Amino acid sequence: MATPTTPPQDNPVTNPPSGRKREDVIRAGVLAALGRPAHLFKVAVVPLWGDNFRVNVVTGDSAGVLIPNSYFVKADDLGKILGSEPPIRKQY
Repeated sequence: MATPTTPPQDNPVTNPPSGRKREDVIRAGVLAALGRPAHLFKVAVVPLWGDNFRVNVVTGDSAGVLIPNSYFVKADDLGKILGSEPPIRKQY
């Protein structure tokens, strides 16, 4: 009789910690570096190609929103931000 096999586990090197999605880690990293703006609506992280992302910080409410901060971000497989254009500076 064959013993049941355990399905292969995800490689922890290629997955963000705690099972978080890569975009969630990038979002948290941008807010940690930038600070939290007043009336934060959302932080949109859009995958582009490879390790490149567009990150838009959106403020306001359902009646109207602004994008006061927008970045072109390069991140590693875990979501750690390796660089951004423009550089992310503490503003809030």
